[in-house]
Amino acid sequence: MTGTLVNTGAVILGGMLGSLLGARFPAGVQRIVMQIIGIFTLAMGVKMFLEAGNVLVVLGALIAGGITGELLGLEARLESLGERLKKGCDRVPFLSRGDFTRGFVTAGLVFCVGPMTVVGSMQDGLSGDPSLLVVKSVLDFFAGMAFAAGMGMGVTFAAVIVLLVQGGLTLGAETLAGVLSNSMIADMTATGGVILLGLGLLLLDLAKVRAANMLPGLLFAPALSALAAAL
Repeated sequence: MTGTLVNTGAVILGGMLGSLLGARFPAGVQRIVMQIIGIFTLAMGVKMFLEAGNVLVVLGALIAGGITGELLGLEARLESLGERLKKGCDRVPFLSRGDFTRGFVTAGLVFCVGPMTVVGSMQDGLSGDPSLLVVKSVLDFFAGMAFAAGMGMGVTFAAVIVLLVQGGLTLGAETLAGVLSNSMIADMTATGGVILLGLGLLLLDLAKVRAANMLPGLLFAPALSALAAAL
């Protein structure tokens, strides 16, 4: 769990520093920061999608995952959690600065859908080597600063999502290692890339994409990838 704890701390520190800096920025600077974040998220999504082993697997995973997410109301549940956290922070103006819920949901998705999350957590759990998650922590620290400068302290609280997701993957690493092949991870990565593309469009106010409702696609992707390989 060392890598996950380091990553969680990096998100908290980056989010706090970004919030402190963002509070000093004029509205125009905050707006351009948000636009940069949106464009960068789109670029990350494209890069991840290009790793797809089978684009039909990715499409099937997203459709199945999107339907599942809509039926479960995942986005609404995440937003509700964000709102509850915000209410607890309302007594301290600094903690509730910016679009708290948007920052919480957005940062949580960005920090947890990439390939380094899965591979790094498994590496940490299987061999006790946190090096990949330490590298991810450095990236998340700077990303957290940028996100928090535009959206506020909700980004810092996304560390809770990082802790739960990566901690769960680390603890289940031995089981996952016997199940996930390289092609499955590639298709999971590509599926996460499309989710990030939707998130980027949302951040740029180009489309109201419910990206969080697509998250179950990350679970469908390896199953469909295995099915495609068997056929």
